Amino acid sequence: MTVQRTGIYPGSFDPVTTGHIDIITRSRRLMDRLVVGVAVNTGKSPLFGFDERVDMLCAEIADLPSGAGMAEIEVRPIEGLLVRFARNCGASMIVRGLRAVSDFDYEFQMAGMNARMERDIETVFLMASERHTFIASRLVKEVALLGGDYSSFVPERVGRRLAEEVERHRERKASAD
Repeated sequence: MTVQRTGIYPGSFDPVTTGHIDIITRSRRLMDRLVVGVAVNTGKSPLFGFDERVDMLCAEIADLPSGAGMAEIEVRPIEGLLVRFARNCGASMIVRGLRAVSDFDYEFQMAGMNARMERDIETVFLMASERHTFIASRLVKEVALLGGDYSSFVPERVGRRLAEEVERHRERKASAD
Protein backbone atom coordinates (compact mmCIF):
# COMPACT_ATOMS: atom_id res chain seq x y z
CA MET A 1 0.00 0.00 0.00
CA THR A 2 1.43 3.38 -1.03
CA VAL A 3 1.07 6.25 1.42
CA GLN A 4 0.22 9.55 -0.19
CA ARG A 5 2.58 12.33 0.93
CA THR A 6 0.65 15.56 1.42
CA GLY A 7 2.19 18.95 2.02
CA ILE A 8 0.81 22.37 2.86
CA TYR A 9 2.08 25.63 1.41
CA PRO A 10 0.42 28.41 3.42
CA GLY A 11 0.35 32.13 2.75
CA SER A 12 -1.72 35.23 2.33
CA PHE A 13 -0.89 35.48 -1.40
CA ASP A 14 -1.76 39.18 -1.45
CA PRO A 15 -0.95 39.20 -4.31
CA VAL A 16 0.47 35.93 -5.58
CA THR A 17 3.97 36.58 -6.90
CA THR A 18 6.35 34.81 -9.24
CA GLY A 19 8.21 33.76 -6.08
CA HIS A 20 5.09 31.96 -4.78
CA ILE A 21 4.63 30.20 -8.12
CA ASP A 22 8.29 29.14 -8.04
CA ILE A 23 7.92 27.57 -4.56
CA ILE A 24 4.67 25.84 -5.59
CA THR A 25 6.29 24.46 -8.73
CA ARG A 26 9.39 23.20 -6.95
CA SER A 27 7.56 21.75 -3.95
CA ARG A 28 5.30 19.66 -6.20
CA ARG A 29 8.25 17.34 -6.80
CA LEU A 30 8.50 16.55 -3.08
CA MET A 31 5.02 15.17 -2.50
CA ASP A 32 1.98 13.56 -4.07
CA ARG A 33 -0.53 16.21 -3.06
CA LEU A 34 0.02 19.90 -2.34
CA VAL A 35 -2.60 21.94 -0.51
CA VAL A 36 -2.04 25.64 -1.01
CA GLY A 37 -3.62 27.22 2.04
CA VAL A 38 -4.82 30.79 1.71
CA ALA A 39 -5.03 32.66 5.01
CA VAL A 40 -8.51 34.02 5.65
CA ASN A 41 -7.75 36.34 8.56
CA THR A 42 -4.21 37.45 7.80
CA GLY A 43 -4.04 40.43 10.13
CA LYS A 44 -2.05 42.10 7.35
CA SER A 45 -4.88 44.30 5.99
CA PRO A 46 -4.90 42.57 2.60
CA LEU A 47 -5.27 44.65 -0.55
CA PHE A 48 -7.30 41.86 -2.15
CA GLY A 49 -10.24 40.07 -0.56
CA PHE A 50 -10.03 36.38 0.19
CA ASP A 51 -12.03 35.30 -2.88
CA GLU A 52 -9.91 37.48 -5.17
CA ARG A 53 -6.69 35.98 -3.79
CA VAL A 54 -8.05 32.46 -4.28
CA ASP A 55 -9.19 33.28 -7.84
CA MET A 56 -5.78 34.69 -8.79
CA LEU A 57 -3.97 31.72 -7.28
CA CYS A 58 -6.23 29.15 -8.95
CA ALA A 59 -5.78 30.83 -12.35
CA GLU A 60 -1.99 30.71 -12.03
CA ILE A 61 -1.97 27.12 -10.77
CA ALA A 62 -4.16 26.03 -13.67
CA ASP A 63 -1.33 27.02 -16.04
CA LEU A 64 1.29 24.88 -14.30
CA PRO A 65 2.40 21.70 -16.05
CA SER A 66 1.03 18.43 -14.77
CA GLY A 67 2.13 14.85 -15.13
CA ALA A 68 4.24 12.18 -13.57
CA GLY A 69 6.21 13.28 -10.55
CA MET A 70 4.13 16.43 -10.05
CA ALA A 71 1.81 16.65 -7.04
CA GLU A 72 -1.84 17.40 -7.56
CA ILE A 73 -2.71 20.85 -6.19
CA GLU A 74 -5.70 21.94 -4.17
CA VAL A 75 -6.40 25.45 -2.88
CA ARG A 76 -8.16 25.75 0.48
CA PRO A 77 -8.82 28.46 3.07
CA ILE A 78 -6.89 28.45 6.34
CA GLU A 79 -8.48 29.69 9.53
CA GLY A 80 -6.93 29.08 12.90
CA LEU A 81 -3.77 27.15 13.67
CA LEU A 82 -1.72 26.02 10.71
CA VAL A 83 -0.84 22.66 12.30
CA ARG A 84 -4.54 21.95 12.90
CA PHE A 85 -5.23 22.77 9.25
CA ALA A 86 -2.33 20.55 8.18
CA ARG A 87 -3.59 17.67 10.33
CA ASN A 88 -7.13 18.07 8.91
CA CYS A 89 -5.67 17.88 5.38
CA GLY A 90 -3.69 14.75 6.24
CA ALA A 91 -0.42 16.60 5.64
CA SER A 92 2.94 15.40 6.89
CA MET A 93 4.83 18.56 5.92
CA ILE A 94 4.53 22.31 5.81
CA VAL A 95 6.46 23.99 2.99
CA ARG A 96 7.91 27.43 3.64
CA GLY A 97 9.92 29.57 1.27
CA LEU A 98 12.95 31.45 2.58
CA ARG A 99 14.32 34.55 0.89
CA ALA A 100 16.81 35.80 3.46
CA VAL A 101 18.24 35.23 6.92
CA SER A 102 15.53 37.48 8.36
CA ASP A 103 12.89 35.04 7.03
CA PHE A 104 14.73 32.18 8.67
CA ASP A 105 14.61 33.76 12.13
CA TYR A 106 10.82 34.01 12.07
CA GLU A 107 10.26 30.69 10.28
CA PHE A 108 12.60 28.85 12.65
CA GLN A 109 10.52 29.99 15.62
CA MET A 110 7.28 29.03 13.87
CA ALA A 111 8.66 25.60 12.93
CA GLY A 112 9.61 24.99 16.56
CA MET A 113 6.16 25.97 17.82
CA ASN A 114 4.46 23.84 15.18
CA ALA A 115 6.70 20.84 15.97
CA ARG A 116 5.86 21.14 19.66
CA MET A 117 2.13 21.17 18.88
CA GLU A 118 2.19 18.48 16.17
CA ARG A 119 5.22 16.18 16.23
CA ASP A 120 4.29 14.28 13.05
CA ILE A 121 4.28 17.33 10.80
CA GLU A 122 7.67 18.48 9.51
CA THR A 123 8.48 21.95 8.24
CA VAL A 124 10.41 21.89 4.97
CA PHE A 125 12.24 25.05 3.91
CA LEU A 126 12.86 25.83 0.25
CA MET A 127 15.30 28.59 -0.55
CA ALA A 128 13.92 31.12 -2.99
CA SER A 129 15.44 30.89 -6.44
CA GLU A 130 18.02 33.64 -6.93
CA ARG A 131 15.75 35.59 -9.26
CA HIS A 132 13.02 35.67 -6.59
CA THR A 133 14.98 36.31 -3.38
CA PHE A 134 13.88 39.94 -3.06
CA ILE A 135 10.21 39.52 -4.04
CA ALA A 136 7.69 39.94 -1.25
CA SER A 137 3.97 40.60 -1.65
CA ARG A 138 4.24 43.49 0.79
CA LEU A 139 6.91 45.17 -1.37
CA VAL A 140 5.03 44.46 -4.60
CA LYS A 141 1.96 46.22 -3.17
CA GLU A 142 4.08 49.16 -2.04
CA VAL A 143 5.70 49.52 -5.47
CA ALA A 144 2.27 49.31 -7.14
CA LEU A 145 0.67 51.87 -4.82
CA LEU A 146 3.58 54.26 -5.40
CA GLY A 147 3.28 53.96 -9.17
CA GLY A 148 6.36 51.82 -9.84
CA ASP A 149 6.80 48.98 -12.33
CA TYR A 150 5.98 45.68 -10.62
CA SER A 151 5.40 43.66 -13.80
CA SER A 152 8.43 41.40 -13.35
CA PHE A 153 7.38 40.40 -9.82
CA VAL A 154 3.91 39.01 -10.54
CA PRO A 155 2.35 36.84 -13.25
CA GLU A 156 0.75 38.85 -16.06
CA ARG A 157 -2.88 38.19 -15.02
CA VAL A 158 -2.09 39.13 -11.44
CA GLY A 159 -0.44 42.31 -12.69
CA ARG A 160 -3.62 43.32 -14.50
CA ARG A 161 -5.73 42.72 -11.39
CA LEU A 162 -3.22 44.59 -9.27
CA ALA A 163 -3.41 47.59 -11.62
CA GLU A 164 -7.22 47.56 -11.35
CA GLU A 165 -7.09 47.32 -7.55
CA VAL A 166 -4.55 50.13 -7.29
CA GLU A 167 -6.82 52.32 -9.42
CA ARG A 168 -9.82 51.52 -7.16
CA HIS A 169 -7.64 52.28 -4.15
CA ARG A 170 -6.71 55.68 -5.59
CA GLU A 171 -10.36 56.46 -6.43
CA ARG A 172 -11.45 55.58 -2.88
CA LYS A 173 -8.66 57.73 -1.44
CA ALA A 174 -9.55 60.66 -3.72
CA SER A 175 -13.23 60.50 -2.82
CA ALA A 176 -12.35 60.37 0.89
CA ASP A 177 -10.21 63.53 0.64
